[in-house]
Amino acid sequence: MKTTELCALVAGLAYFEVAHARNIPNIGQTAPKVVSLSTQRKGIPNPVHRDRLRRRAGSVEASLDNQETLYFVNATIGTPAQSLRLHLDTGSSDLWVNTPSSTLCEERSQPCGYAGSYVANSSSTYEYVGDWFNISYVDGSGASGDYVSDTFTIGGTTLDRLQFGIGYTSTSAQGILGIGYPVNEVQVGRAGKDAYDNLPKAMVTAGKTARNAYSLWLNDLDASTGSILFGGIDTEQYMGTLQTLPIQANAGVFSEFLITLTAVDLGGQSIAKNQALAVLLDSGSSLTYLPNDMVQTIYDQVSAEYDSSAGAAYVPCSLASNTSTLDFTFTSPKISVTMGELVLDLVTSGGRQPTFNDGEAACLFGVAPAGSGTNVLGDTFLRSAYVVYDIDNNQISLAQTKFNATTSNVKEIPTGTSLPGATVVSNSVAATEGVISGSGNGNASVGNTKSSGVASVAMSVSTYALALLSAGVTTYATLY
Repeated sequence: MKTTELCALVAGLAYFEVAHARNIPNIGQTAPKVVSLSTQRKGIPNPVHRDRLRRRAGSVEASLDNQETLYFVNATIGTPAQSLRLHLDTGSSDLWVNTPSSTLCEERSQPCGYAGSYVANSSSTYEYVGDWFNISYVDGSGASGDYVSDTFTIGGTTLDRLQFGIGYTSTSAQGILGIGYPVNEVQVGRAGKDAYDNLPKAMVTAGKTARNAYSLWLNDLDASTGSILFGGIDTEQYMGTLQTLPIQANAGVFSEFLITLTAVDLGGQSIAKNQALAVLLDSGSSLTYLPNDMVQTIYDQVSAEYDSSAGAAYVPCSLASNTSTLDFTFTSPKISVTMGELVLDLVTSGGRQPTFNDGEAACLFGVAPAGSGTNVLGDTFLRSAYVVYDIDNNQISLAQTKFNATTSNVKEIPTGTSLPGATVVSNSVAATEGVISGSGNGNASVGNTKSSGVASVAMSVSTYALALLSAGVTTYATLY
C-alpha cells in the first residue's frame, strides 16, 4: 500500500482486536484442544484496494479483529514476545510479517506501527531457514526476504519453531496469516521445495489439535466479536445443521477452498440456476466476486452504479434496510445474505457521508465482477455463513450463521472423518467451471487462475476516488 496515494473515501470498516483469552469448559474428563479470544473493532481504508494488494499470483480458537471487511488476529512472535496484528487469510497458506527496517516500515508515516513488526535479532529463539521467501501480487507488489522459525503464540497457545516469512521488502503494512493448504505455500510453488507445517498443520503436529480443521465465525457487519476455532466447532454460533460438501480439486490437487455453487437468487427471483461453478471461500477478500453476467443482473435489480475502471459498484445507503436477501445454494445448503451485510459505509477524511448527484447517500456494494478470474466468496458472504474448513478430509461444512450469539458450546473435532453435528450432502454437484482439470502438482495453475482474478478487479487507490465521481458521488477527498 503506497501511502502517497491513500484515498480518503473509505468503507467504514472494523477489525477484531484480541482483548483476552476465553477459557473453554471441559467436555467430559478432558478439556478440548481449543483456544478462544474475544475481539474489538475499529476502522480501515477501502476494501477494493485491499483486495488487490493481498490476493496471491483438540482446537485452538483465536479472536478476530473485524475491520468490517478485513479480519485480523493478534499474536506474538519470539522471545521476548513481539506483538503483531495479522490479517487472517484462508486464501493463502504462509504466515509472513514485516520487519521495521524495511523501506515500507521506515516511511515517514510509519505505516507498520499500527500492526507491528518483527526484529529477528531481538529474539533468542529465532532460527534462520532460508532466503527463498518471495510472495507476489498481481500488480507487482508483494513481500520477499527470508524464511525463519521462532516461537509463535496465538490465543494462549504457543508453538515452538513455527516457520514463517520476513518481508524485508514488502508493500503491505500488515502481516498476513495464511491458513490454507500447505501445498499452496510459496515455498512449494515458487522455490520447488517440500511443504512445511503452516499454522493449522503445526497445531496438529504439536498435539494442540486432533485434526487439521477449523471453523470460522465472522459475525455480522456491526459486531465487535468473531472467532476462529482450530480443531473445534461452536454449535451455538450457527442455525440448523452443518452440511458437508467436498472441496473441488484444481489441476488434480486439493490446494484451495473451492466448493460448487449451484444457484443464486435475489429477493426470491432467480439470478442463476443449474450451475456447477467453483467458488473460493476466501476470508482475505473483502468483497464477493461472481461471474459478470450474474453480477450485472444483481446490479440491475439493486440499481447499482458500476465503474469498470474501479471494479466497484455504488448503491444508495438506504438499500441496507431492504428486506430482500441474496441467496447462495450449494446443492442443498443455502446461505442467505441480507442487504445490510452487502451495503458498506463510505466516509470522507472529514468524516462526511459521500452522496450521489441527487443528494442521496452513497455506499459501496459488496458484490463485484470476477471477470476472467477466480470466483470468490469473500467476507461479504462469509459473515452470513458458519464455515468449517476440514483440510485433512478435503471437505467444507456450511450452516447459516447465528449473529451475535450469546452462549457457547464448543465441541472438539476428533481425528478421522466425522464432524460433530454435521450431515454429508448426498449427490453433491461437482464443479465443471472455475477449476482446472488434469494432474500434476497443481500449484502453478491454481496460482495463475487466482492471479488473473485479481487483475480483473484491480485498481489504484487514486482510481477509487475517480470511480466515485463517475458513479455520481460528489463528496470525496484525498489523504496524503
